[in-house]
Amino acid sequence: MPDLLIRNVSEDLVAKLKERAAAKNHSLQVELTSILHAAVKPTWEEWWAKADEFRARSREWNITDDSTDLIREDRDSR
Repeated sequence: MPDLLIRNVSEDLVAKLKERAAAKNHSLQVELTSILHAAVKPTWEEWWAKADEFRARSREWNITDDSTDLIREDRDSR
C-alpha cells in the first residue's frame, strides 16, 4: 500500500489531530485515513447523478423500479 507524506504541518494541527484520534481511541494513522476517506466520499449531487445513470441503464435492460409483476409471477408459480 502506498504511503503519503505531508510536509510543513504545524505542531498545533498535529496536536489537534492526535487529540481527535485519542478521543475516538484511534491511532493517528487510523484517524487520518478516516478523514481522507470522508474527504473523497461522493457529494449528494454525485450520488444522485450515479443513481440516475444506473436507473437509465436499468431501463435499457428492461429492469423497472416496480417489482409488483415479479412478485405476482413468483407467487402464482407456487
